[in-house]
Amino acid sequence: MLQTMPINADPTALPLDHIAERAVAAGRGQDPALVLRDGTLNHNQLRQRVARLAGWLAQMVPERGARVASWAAKGEVTCLLPLAAARAGLVHVPINPLLKRAQAAHILADSGTRLLIGTGSRLASLEPGDLPPGCAALGEAEALAAAEAAGRELPPSGADPQELAAILYTSGSTGRPKGVMLSHANMWLGAVSVADYLGLAADDVTLAVLPLSFDYGQNQLLSTWYAGGCVVPLDFLFPKDVAKACVKHGVTTLAAVPPLWVQLTEAEWPEEARKPLRRLTNSGGALTVDLVRSLRGMFPDARLFPMYGLTEAFRSTFLDPALVDTHPTSMGKAIPFAEILVVNDAGGIAADDEEGELVHCGPLVAQGYWQDPERTAERFKPAPAASHYGGMAVFSGDRVKRSAEGLLYFAGRRDAMIKSAGNRISPQEVEEAALATGLVAEAVALGVPHARLGQAVHLVVRGDAGGAEELPKRLQRDLPNFMQPQMIHWRDAMPLNPNGKIDRTALQAELNKEYGA
Repeated sequence: MLQTMPINADPTALPLDHIAERAVAAGRGQDPALVLRDGTLNHNQLRQRVARLAGWLAQMVPERGARVASWAAKGEVTCLLPLAAARAGLVHVPINPLLKRAQAAHILADSGTRLLIGTGSRLASLEPGDLPPGCAALGEAEALAAAEAAGRELPPSGADPQELAAILYTSGSTGRPKGVMLSHANMWLGAVSVADYLGLAADDVTLAVLPLSFDYGQNQLLSTWYAGGCVVPLDFLFPKDVAKACVKHGVTTLAAVPPLWVQLTEAEWPEEARKPLRRLTNSGGALTVDLVRSLRGMFPDARLFPMYGLTEAFRSTFLDPALVDTHPTSMGKAIPFAEILVVNDAGGIAADDEEGELVHCGPLVAQGYWQDPERTAERFKPAPAASHYGGMAVFSGDRVKRSAEGLLYFAGRRDAMIKSAGNRISPQEVEEAALATGLVAEAVALGVPHARLGQAVHLVVRGDAGGAEELPKRLQRDLPNFMQPQMIHWRDAMPLNPNGKIDRTALQAELNKEYGA
């Protein structure tokens, strides 16, 4: 009836900043914890820097629960602030460094940020009125120097784990970004859960290539430190830079989203880059069968963890690497501390192989959207009666099926379904058919308003345009008539959103404009 995962880790939530203490206990104090461009911090130094930064923050912003934002590339400030702000009784608001001035200004205003720490060039781009009233702005180096000069260190906090610790702004599919409120418990248990099912250990080295403003990206830090391991933050320009970093640092853990995996599989990976890798993790979109095969072929000794998550509940499911070859399209089962229900259109628990909405219950569920009760009420609702945890649940809007084996399979988003001539069409099914031809590397199916059909199927693909004549023939062979794309658009590159995912919203807006919608 329901999907639960046995919990093999301590379910007790602690204040988030205690991860700095846990890192020392799980590893060895002198072992590396954070590899920066200008030096390496061991676990003892990490703990001290967190304590010192927290002491300075508490002096700068004495109001408990006030928001402190970071807007910078990966460095000491962006890596330590999640823990230091939590220790100081503040709420961290990480802003993706790829965002522009107007987007950052919206987040600063919406969150009511009291202190912004950022890169000099980003701070210089702000215009009068972009900073909320009473908000100070400091450069990274200035903030670190001020914290060092203050010399005040705060001990581990005694915060209630249910207190707000962070607001993560989602890139959003429509409208302006909305802030997801995460408690200490949400983030602590997320770190415990991931470290547990990935089997992270003190000798692991995680290459943090994802944005730290992304829940998946930030967890790279927290779960690795929880296990006593080492994190190497990397802002890269080219896929080959990732392979080079893996060689240089002996990376054992690499996380990415599907578009990045596609790029990485197209790069050259020397043996010394591949050999140390123990695990590869994917979220932010489903892996295709061909991409799974490519990753398994390139990294035969690494365990591949396909995962599904949403910022409102952090992470929901993962597929056991032992099942990847036999069930490459499955989302797997619930992660520790998550309860996943499949609710059918009648509001009951779906039967095996019956499509329904994925509903996430349990202690990983966020506290809602910051200062947005209307949108919170739409997504966060009382858990179904069948829930073991009860309380509030996240109704994801994603359509899934559960097999008799208990494995979940993604069917599509309710709001992404294409309705053409009375037919409900899953974009994913059209995309998978295009990818299966081997003629394209990436594919996005969208519904474009059409006077006669309601919506017409349009397919945007990236690949060698030499296949332009063959692709429609293959799709006509593999898909029913009502699913055939009316138009196929060939691109040299797909637009990406700040989290590195294909920007479906941008593509949709472009097509709507082009076809007069």
